[in-house]
Amino acid sequence: MGNLYRFTEPVLLLLLKMKGRSYGYDLAAALHDYALTDAEIERGALYRTLRQLEKNGNVTSEWETTDSGPARRVYQLTPEGEKHLEEWTAVLEHVSKSMARFVRTVKSLEAKAAGSRRA
Repeated sequence: MGNLYRFTEPVLLLLLKMKGRSYGYDLAAALHDYALTDAEIERGALYRTLRQLEKNGNVTSEWETTDSGPARRVYQLTPEGEKHLEEWTAVLEHVSKSMARFVRTVKSLEAKAAGSRRA
């Protein structure tokens, strides 16, 4: 079905909005629950997307250190990231309507073809 890694971005933005602050491992565990496709999202794609979101000012990160365990990078949505999530929502709403129209058209053509085979 092709690579749809770009759809990792809106899901990460949503998860960060819901969680407030989160680290990569936690985000990776939650990705499947909100994924927009059935495709497996690789860890590499997750971290590449987080780095790009940070580079674009949509996410900030910092190292969190505790007395126990290794340091881990914690991510947080910025105000620009919240706006970007709104933009993604508008885009995905449009895509959703277009896809529904596409499916209706294909099913209509299939029904016509099945009807003409019976005739």
